[in-house]
Amino acid sequence: MNDAYAPPQDPLVILHHDHELLAVDKPAGLLSVPGKGAHLADCLLSRVQAVFPEALLVHRLDRDTSGVMVFALSPHAQRHLGLQFEKRQTKKTYVARVWGELTPKTGTIDLPLIVDWPNRPLQKVDHENGKQAITDYRVLRARDGESRVRLFPKTGRSHQLRVHMLEIGHPILGDPFYAAGPARDFPRLMLHAEELRVRHPDGGAGVSFRAKCSF
Repeated sequence: MNDAYAPPQDPLVILHHDHELLAVDKPAGLLSVPGKGAHLADCLLSRVQAVFPEALLVHRLDRDTSGVMVFALSPHAQRHLGLQFEKRQTKKTYVARVWGELTPKTGTIDLPLIVDWPNRPLQKVDHENGKQAITDYRVLRARDGESRVRLFPKTGRSHQLRVHMLEIGHPILGDPFYAAGPARDFPRLMLHAEELRVRHPDGGAGVSFRAKCSF
């Protein structure tokens, strides 16, 4: 967990750009926003703002997660998109490789989450004080001791997908926080934000942005 921050130097991958919003494909290992200290200054937000100085943050992905991130290009767009995330009006689809052969093939995980204070930034299930967290899943393939799944978070809690998969006995492969033993021994966290559907800030029409999964 205390590994040195050495973000990938991949060029910015732009999935969509118009007058109100920008969608990019975040590489795994790059912070969404700056961390504390100069050594954690390099992040997707600063890289985006180097090209689009007007870009504004709307949401985040964990450092170790890759995939679709949307930025607003005006204060109006930031408010519009921010409300959609807050009101759970966005539709997010993730792909993950997880430990073990997951059954049944579809299901819903409904386990409330709270920050594990002594072990921040880890999260944990807490049925008394946790905030509601719901994830639907669908198994795409299960063989050779692992499963490839699509995950559909209905809420946006920190580390939600990572903790939910751990709690049902199928941690995400390569997870430096929640996987242990052979499940952890992968070059990266096998979690990718494949698709994000939002309403466009100019007119409200539904738009989808998709980034191909590399694993």
